[in-house]
Amino acid sequence: MLKTTRCAAAALALAFAAAADPPAGLSGANSSAELNAHALASLKGKTVAWLPVNMGVPLTEIWTKVMREEAQARGMKLVMRDPNFSTTAGLQALSSLIGDKPDLLVVHNPNVQLYAKELKRAEEAGIPVIQVNMVSNYKTAAYIGPDWNAVGRLLGQEVIRQCGSGSGKSGKVSVIQGELTSGVSIGQMEGLNAAFAKDPSIRVVSSQAGNWDANKAHDITATVLQQHPDLCASVGFWSTMEIGAAQAIKSAGKLGQVKVYASGGEGKVDCENVDSGLITKVLSYDAPDQAKAIIQVGSFILQSGARPDAFRVANFSTLHWMEKGKYDPALCYDWTL
Repeated sequence: MLKTTRCAAAALALAFAAAADPPAGLSGANSSAELNAHALASLKGKTVAWLPVNMGVPLTEIWTKVMREEAQARGMKLVMRDPNFSTTAGLQALSSLIGDKPDLLVVHNPNVQLYAKELKRAEEAGIPVIQVNMVSNYKTAAYIGPDWNAVGRLLGQEVIRQCGSGSGKSGKVSVIQGELTSGVSIGQMEGLNAAFAKDPSIRVVSSQAGNWDANKAHDITATVLQQHPDLCASVGFWSTMEIGAAQAIKSAGKLGQVKVYASGGEGKVDCENVDSGLITKVLSYDAPDQAKAIIQVGSFILQSGARPDAFRVANFSTLHWMEKGKYDPALCYDWTL
């Protein structure tokens, strides 16, 4: 198990101390009952607006399910808009949500630029914004998700172990990115390149955008295998997309020979794919844990009374390696329940 920093609460506390006065009526001398009353009053009836990139995949479904449960437990309600991978629909939905003036806005950015102006407008309208997994060029109150540079670096180190100097293998690697301008792709590519730079025997023979589409990942990989039958590894920036690459490798009769690596947080699906040998290893982040963190950090923001632009914090998700017979069963959550 690999851990990144998980200190959102402490970071928020420091930020609040520096950027905002204590909530009206509360001080260190208040009773526990008064603190309880303040917390409940700060959250009761509040609306959390949620804009994913799309629904219908394990990651966003589990985020939505857990966020709704966590919000309701605190007396809040969750509203959601599904743009279904359409950037036009997503931008329209974001503009509409800002107009509705929710108490908290949670956004999953398709790329680093699309929502930047609208996120700034949301803050100017007094709406605190939490970004999840894919960060924008415009940084809002909080980011919750993996440190993607670290994810890319760790994936690269695994590839080097299997395909690098002294392995007796070709060192050839195919990389399937998501959308090239997404925070996920940019961060993982930076980390991957940094790792590969330390072993000159590693050669990236293909680095293409799969645009989160398993069918496109399949077709790219099938072509790469024709051009490089001695390919050593395929690295995908999302396990759901990388299934397509793995299927192409399997169809070519090279499963096991060509190592398949991916990042993801798809729960039961990831467990099934590593158990079957379709994917060699997944570097996973716990999606239910992320969803809980979103509402926890959101509740701190709402209780603080701080203005939306008063601080900038991040809660980096804990990372877990998953391979056949070696993973925490708790990561096999079933999003269909």
